[in-house]
Amino acid sequence: MDNRHEFRSASAATPAAVLVVDLDGTLIRSDMLYESFWAALSRRWTCLFSALAALREGRAPLKRRLGALGPVDPALLPYNDTVLDYIRRWRAGGGRAVLVSAADQRLVERIAGHLALFDEAHGSDGAQNLKGGRKAAFLTQRYGEGGFAYVGDAAADLSVWRVAGHAVTVDAGPGLSRRVEAGTGTGSVEHLSTRSGRAAPLLRAMRPHQWLKNLLVFLPMLAAQQFDAATFGQSLLAFVAFSVIASSVYLLNDLLDLAADRAHPRKRHRPFASGALPLAWGTVLAPGLALTGFALAFALGPAFAAVMVLYYGFTTAYSFHLKRRLVVDICTLAGLYTLRIIAGAVATGIPLSVWLLAFSMFFFFALAAMKRQAELVSAARAGGRAAHGRDYRVDDLPLIANMAVSSGYISVLVMALYLNTGAVQDLYASTTPLWGICLVLLFWISRMVMITHRGWMDDDPVVFAARDRVSLICAALIFGCALAGAAGALA
Repeated sequence: MDNRHEFRSASAATPAAVLVVDLDGTLIRSDMLYESFWAALSRRWTCLFSALAALREGRAPLKRRLGALGPVDPALLPYNDTVLDYIRRWRAGGGRAVLVSAADQRLVERIAGHLALFDEAHGSDGAQNLKGGRKAAFLTQRYGEGGFAYVGDAAADLSVWRVAGHAVTVDAGPGLSRRVEAGTGTGSVEHLSTRSGRAAPLLRAMRPHQWLKNLLVFLPMLAAQQFDAATFGQSLLAFVAFSVIASSVYLLNDLLDLAADRAHPRKRHRPFASGALPLAWGTVLAPGLALTGFALAFALGPAFAAVMVLYYGFTTAYSFHLKRRLVVDICTLAGLYTLRIIAGAVATGIPLSVWLLAFSMFFFFALAAMKRQAELVSAARAGGRAAHGRDYRVDDLPLIANMAVSSGYISVLVMALYLNTGAVQDLYASTTPLWGICLVLLFWISRMVMITHRGWMDDDPVVFAARDRVSLICAALIFGCALAGAAGALA
């Protein structure tokens, strides 16, 4: 399908021999200022202070500073294939191509060198920001008014299009398109449409399917068999607060993990990594969702809010640092799962069983180990030696698998010991059906480890289980055993 819409004339009709291409939002589906910022932040969070100091001197010094703090690999950037094809056709017709951007000169040169499509590359020099009127003056001086065609995407490019011999817009809205058509001196305008809507990528970035994990806040209510409206309402509000804050963390994690995600066979399709969603949106939404979640948390009281602060602190530490620490990352993930159960207990005021905490720690340690096992299996199949961005080597696979299955079996042992306590006998009319839970868990854990070993596992075992028919049947069987015990079946 041809994505080009022609207005008055095609690019071949323009006398301009030079095609000037913008970078941000045009050649790439991203913005190098945000790319550099998040690359720098992922390496060291203290670079924030250095960036703020550079910002006082202007945008060009800021870009130069961020480019030094967080170098970006040009090979991993989300390039716009439609624009790349346009450049290739232009060059095939005998024209020259030039990359001109407000991004820092060093970054522009590296990107141009990687693509090998441009005869020249020009960017901000660390003192002057090559954007808008300044870019128009630079291009007019270098190529003459009307002596070049310009490919851009934003209102800031209007002054450049006015002095260009041919204007090409990329994903411009109706309003901007009309302004370009009205303001271009030659009347030669071409529109490239390459972008789909933003709503679906935004929803995917928030990962509502991951909210399944937050259902753990209902576990204290279910375990204590307290089903009154007040308790359910408190658990529901806790679930919503957790989900909003969790989405904030997912956005933050994706922004910090851009390079690793783009190098991953599946994660490279994530909204930020693929360029389907602007990094600027994530930069605003991540703190915005966090503030909304904390406002909901305080509605449940300061104790619950404190748990949420703890959760956010650990998840942020995980995103910045802990996920690259051997075994510490697995322990952190297991602890974050357990913290959801603690939050449910705090929100409802239900005393938390030490047995439930022990079971959750071992069970979720197993799931976290499976997650790393799946990443290593994927790396091994791709011919790699290690999981990208993690402190594990492919040689660690047997040990990681052993950790997963051992911890999973210990969680079943904890469950079996719990079934012999007086607390269970007080809650359930018959404990005999509850032993079926142990059998189902043994089967499910063994099967999940085998699936991971064979490379069939997604990156997240919880998400995989939610889509897996056998796992859903196991969940139904566990629920049935608990229901039978409560009803006194087989008593």
